[in-house]
Amino acid sequence: MEKYEKLEKVGEGTYGKVYKAMEKGTGKLVALKKTRLEMDEEGIPPTALREISLLQMLSTSIYVVRLLCVEHVHQPPSTKSQPPKSNLYLVFEYLDTDLKKFIDSYRKGPNPKPLEPFLIQKLMFQLCKGVAHCHSHGVLHRDLKPQNLLLVKDKELLKIADLGLGRAFTVPLKSYTHEIVTLWYRAPEVLLGSTHYSTAVDMWSVGCIFAEMVRRQALFPGDSEFQQLLHIFRLLGTPTEQQWPGVSTLRDWHVYPKWDPQDLTLAVPSLSPHGVDLLTKLLKYNPAERISAKAALDHPYFDSLDKSQF
Repeated sequence: MEKYEKLEKVGEGTYGKVYKAMEKGTGKLVALKKTRLEMDEEGIPPTALREISLLQMLSTSIYVVRLLCVEHVHQPPSTKSQPPKSNLYLVFEYLDTDLKKFIDSYRKGPNPKPLEPFLIQKLMFQLCKGVAHCHSHGVLHRDLKPQNLLLVKDKELLKIADLGLGRAFTVPLKSYTHEIVTLWYRAPEVLLGSTHYSTAVDMWSVGCIFAEMVRRQALFPGDSEFQQLLHIFRLLGTPTEQQWPGVSTLRDWHVYPKWDPQDLTLAVPSLSPHGVDLLTKLLKYNPAERISAKAALDHPYFDSLDKSQF
């Protein structure tokens, strides 16, 4: 790790600590993610190797934060009886801003103003491109939120970060613990305790992020799983068996007050009719009916966009 100079700790990621650092030889800024990897005599656990090769494969898309290299650091044991410790550092390209900070700059700045509709359209298209890329390789992100979408300032380029929890999924889907996704962007099937879920969980998050860019504030800011569901039900109506077959058999389903669906336009008044239509398709209750990332790219909302630039 002599190659890098750590500049500051920028956070605790899903992997472990994250540092902003400079590559001494080139002066290039990188993000170092120190993984909490306990090595055994066998070397690096196969699950970690699979995760890393997946990350490398996914980062071939410009809409996914690039994994530049992996550094394997041996630490000599402090006493004779201890096994030598070993750390893996994942070295990613460093980006200094994220979509949350970007939206905040429009909301809080000296002259608050809405994000330009063409900019929202451009960022949404890139988000759908990145998510479609992950899904086509069988990877769910499961924690999409504005803080995990990094921006290259000048290029208005969006990149998906923190794919550390994207377990490659095989059919049948494994049962996932549902403590992973941040509440505000969490799909209703996850909130209701479904253990078998699909790429549709990411598309719900994409819908919430879309609405947040338009509104400059979260669409469903719940502070508990129960409150989160009530926020959703009050706007979209309490789901019924007709709309979403099987919903009442989900583990955490209770009898909820029966709210009627509101007009979604009221939540996003500045959004065009095509935009509202796409948002409606992203926020479908039944995961099987929710639009896929690939299909979203062909939605009329993007017709006025010059797609050749992406």
